[in-house]
Amino acid sequence: MATMADVARSAGVSVATVSHVLNGTRPVLPHTRQSVLDAIDRLGYTPNTLARSLVTSRTRSIGLAVSAISNPYFTEILQGVEAAALDAGHGLLIADPHDDPAHERTVVQLLHERRVDGMIVAPSAEPRELLTYLARHDVPTVFLDRLVEADAEGARAPRDGDLRFDQVCAESAEPTARLVAHLAGLGHRRIALIAGLPGLSTTRERIAGYREGLAAAGLPHDDDLLAHGDSESAGAARATAALLSLAAPPTALVTANNAMTLGALRTLRDRGLSVPDDMALCCFDDFPWADLFSPRLTAIAQPGREIGTQAVRLLLERLAAPDRPARTVRLPCAFVHRTSCGCPDPGLPESGRSGEPERSAEPGSSTQYPQSAQFERGTVS
Repeated sequence: MATMADVARSAGVSVATVSHVLNGTRPVLPHTRQSVLDAIDRLGYTPNTLARSLVTSRTRSIGLAVSAISNPYFTEILQGVEAAALDAGHGLLIADPHDDPAHERTVVQLLHERRVDGMIVAPSAEPRELLTYLARHDVPTVFLDRLVEADAEGARAPRDGDLRFDQVCAESAEPTARLVAHLAGLGHRRIALIAGLPGLSTTRERIAGYREGLAAAGLPHDDDLLAHGDSESAGAARATAALLSLAAPPTALVTANNAMTLGALRTLRDRGLSVPDDMALCCFDDFPWADLFSPRLTAIAQPGREIGTQAVRLLLERLAAPDRPARTVRLPCAFVHRTSCGCPDPGLPESGRSGEPERSAEPGSSTQYPQSAQFERGTVS
C-alpha cells in the first residue's frame, strides 16, 4: 500500500507539501499541486482520513439537517450543498428533523457527536433547543431557507451581542407582493393567501409580502382571506375548502409553497372548479412538473441549488475565520409567467415569456422581472 512518503518521492516534493495539498493547510503552486495529484493517481494512494482528523482536529465532513428531503425544493438545496462540499473535499452526513423541534435537537446532536466540522440546518418553527445546543457547544453553523431572528434565545453571541450564526435564504416578501400585484393587475379584488407553518421566517415574510402587494394595489386586507396551510398539502386542502366556503370567496389564490399548491389544486378539482376560469392561482416555489400542469403554473422560482452552494461557502469561511462577523445572505427569486394566473399562454420563447426564470446577473441583487404594458398596472416597483 502506497504511503505519503511514496507520493512525495514520486512527485519530487517533500512529505509536508503532500500534506498541504491533501489538507489545504497552505497554498501550493498549481503545477506542484498537480504533480502531487498525478502521483496519488499513479500510486493509488488513499489518505487515512481517521489519522488525518486526529492530527488536524478536522474530519472534513459537514452535517446537513433539512426536513422533507423528498420535497423537490429541498432536493435542489441538497444538490447544491453536496456539490459544493465535494468540490471543497468535504463529505456530507444528512438527517431529516421532520420539522419537529425535539427531533431536530436530537439529530443535530447525533451529527455533532460524529465530529462533523460544521452544520447546515433548515431550522424548525421553534428552534430554541437547537439554538441552545449549538451555542453551548460552539458548533459552526449556517442556517438556510428559514432565518432565525437576531433576538431568538441562544442566537446572540455572549461576547458581542451579534447574531451568532450565518444564514442564507431566498427573498420572500417582495416576490409574494409581485404575485399579488400581478393578480390585482388582472382585475382580481379578492385575493387569498394560503400561508405556511406559523413561526417560520418564510411564513412571516410571505404574509408581509401579501399585505404589501394588497396595499400597493389599493386593496384592503381581509383577515378571512389569509389562511394557514401549515406548509403541507393536507393543510392547504383544508384551508382552500375554508376559503371556498366564505360568503364572498376569493377569485384568486396565492399558495406559499409547492406542497400547499398541490393541496389547493386537489380541493379545487374535488369541487369541480377550474383554474384559472373559476379560480386564478399563483404559487411560491416552482417545481419540475409545474410546466406540465394544465393550466401551466405561474410561479416564483427559488434558487435552491444556489442557496445550498452559498451555505457551504459561508460555513467554510466560518471554519477558516471563526471570529469574523456573522452574515445573512439573501438571494433573488424569479417570476415564471405561465397561464394559471389567467393570462394567455406566453407562446413562442421570448425574453420573460418562455416560462423559464430570469435571474439577476449578480447574486443578492434585486430580481429583474420582465414587464409588459398589459400588466403594468399590477407591477410592484
